[in-house]
Amino acid sequence: MARVKIMVFTDWYEPAFKAGGPIRSCVNFAAHMKADYDIYIFTGDRDLGDTKAFRAIETNRWLDSDGVYLFYASPGALNWENILVQVQDIKPEYIYLNNMYSRYFTIYPLLMKRLGFIKAKVVLAPRGMLQEGAIRFKSGKKKKFLSVLNFLGVPKHIHAHATDEQEKADIYTYLPRVNKVTVIPNFSPATQSAPAYLKKNKGELRAVFISRLAQKKNILFFLSLLSQLPMHMQLFFTIRGSMEDEGYWQECLNCIANLPANISVQFEGPVENNEVTSVIQQHHVFVLPTLGENFGHAIFEALGAGRPVLISDQTPWRNLQEHHAGWDLPLSDEKAFVQVLQEVTSMDDEAFQRWSAGAWQYAKNFTESSKLKEKYKELFS
Repeated sequence: MARVKIMVFTDWYEPAFKAGGPIRSCVNFAAHMKADYDIYIFTGDRDLGDTKAFRAIETNRWLDSDGVYLFYASPGALNWENILVQVQDIKPEYIYLNNMYSRYFTIYPLLMKRLGFIKAKVVLAPRGMLQEGAIRFKSGKKKKFLSVLNFLGVPKHIHAHATDEQEKADIYTYLPRVNKVTVIPNFSPATQSAPAYLKKNKGELRAVFISRLAQKKNILFFLSLLSQLPMHMQLFFTIRGSMEDEGYWQECLNCIANLPANISVQFEGPVENNEVTSVIQQHHVFVLPTLGENFGHAIFEALGAGRPVLISDQTPWRNLQEHHAGWDLPLSDEKAFVQVLQEVTSMDDEAFQRWSAGAWQYAKNFTESSKLKEKYKELFS
C-alpha cells in the first residue's frame, strides 16, 4: 500500500537557523512523521537575510536526507510555474503550509488550490503570525492581504493547524470562514535525561535570551528594567540571536550603554539550533518577554534542560510558578519582572536546584502526556 505524501512548504529549513522556531517546528515534524508518511520539504536555498545559498547543498532537485525528501529552491526557481510543476510531480495527498504571508511558500499554493490547479488537501499553520503581537507590525498590509484572501474565498479550502486555543481564536478572527481548525501543540525536542547542573551563588545570576532581535521579541523591555536591580546583586546577561531590526537593536545598545556596573550584558550573535541547549545550560534562567509566541521552542528547550524561564504571559506556557518551572508575567507589570529577578538572584544553590528540577519535570511531563503523534496522524488522515 502506497504511503500518504505530505508536501511541506517552509521559507527556511535546516541548515537554516536564523528564523528560529518555525524551522524547528518543521524539522521536528519531519523527524517524528517520516516513519509513517513520505515527507517532502520544499524550501529556500539560504538562511534568513543571507544573500548566498548554503554551501555544499545541491539546489533545484529533490534530495533524500535520512528518509526526508528536500528541495532547496534557488531564487530563480521560486516562481509560479516551477512550484506548480513540483506539486504536480509529487502528487501529495496533503500540502502543509508553515507561514501566513510568504509569497512563494503560502500565497502561491493557496491560490493554486483556490483555482483548482492542485487536488491536495491544504493544512495551514500560521506559526503565530495572526497573534495580536505579530499583527501590530505592518498591520495595514497584513490586514489588507487577509481581507483579499477572505474575499476570494480561500479560507474555505483550508484546514488550519493551531498550536493552542488562543491561536485558534486568532485564526477565526482573521479567517472566519476557514473550513476547520485543529489544535495540536508543536512537536518538541526530546528533554534531557536529567536537569543539567549549574552552581548558583547567592547574589549572582546568569541569564540568557535566545531569539531574533526584533520588536516582537521585546528584549528592550527587559533591558530597560535591569537598572532597578540593587547594586549588591550581580547579573550576567547573554543575548544570542540574529539581527532583524537594526534600528530596534540600536535602541537596545543605547539602553545597555547606560546600565550600572553590576549589570554585564554580552551580545554573541546567532546560535545554531544544535547548540541552543548547550548555551542555555551555561545560564541559570532563560528570558523571553515576547509579545506573542504560538509555541516557543527555545522556551521548551530551556525547561527541558532544567532551566526556569522568565517570560511574558503571551505564550502557551502558563502557570509555571506553581510547578517551580518559571514565571509567566503580564508585560503591564514591570515590578513583577524586577521582583522575580531579585528573587532568583538572591537564591542560593539549594533553592535554585529545586527550580531547576521543577523546570525539567514540567517539560518531561508535557512530552510524556501529549501523545502528539497520534493527534498529527488524525490531522493528516
